[in-house]
Amino acid sequence: MYKLFYSAGSAAMGTRALLEEIGAPYELIQSTIAKNEPRPPEQLELNPNGWVPVLTWDDGSMYEGAAITMFLCERHPEAQLAPGPSDAARALYLQTLVYFSNSVQNAFQLSYYPERFADTKADEPSAKRRGNRRLRETWQVIDDQIGDNQWLLGDQFSAVDIYLFMLTTWLDSSLGQPSVNEFANVRRIANAVVMRKSIQLVYAEELNEA
Repeated sequence: MYKLFYSAGSAAMGTRALLEEIGAPYELIQSTIAKNEPRPPEQLELNPNGWVPVLTWDDGSMYEGAAITMFLCERHPEAQLAPGPSDAARALYLQTLVYFSNSVQNAFQLSYYPERFADTKADEPSAKRRGNRRLRETWQVIDDQIGDNQWLLGDQFSAVDIYLFMLTTWLDSSLGQPSVNEFANVRRIANAVVMRKSIQLVYAEELNEA
């Protein structure tokens, strides 16, 4: 049984969708991503940054969405959600997850939390604008990488497609961020991923609102 510290709108939604794809039993522990709301003390003990997802199991715990994705795929190879060590697609799988985490998510941080990157409040609009430009740059890299592939890594659906979908749900053009419609290949994969039962379950509220 896994336990997942969870909040709607966060990267924990991607982890939950992955657990659904794997078919592993799990329990959600409600947390928050609101700036001024307290986190569960148990969560802060495991991740002093206060972020989700945080995943626990019988004898361990970890945080960071990309790392959790790698861990779960390796722990549950029967789900076939990641290329194995000898698979030619393994390098691209690892590269893409880290790029999502280090580059795309960092650009979202700049856009949504400019105060973390600016010395003064007056500098925050500049940080936000740079984040929005960086979002466009990084999504274009992913769009070009996909090319004519059916899925991000080629012909095989994988955990990185779930991660891609999760990140597209964060895009908000009303804030100056690019629209997913600017990236035809990204949009095509996101539209395919949304049809999966795991996504329909985890994102039910968001899809109904849309």
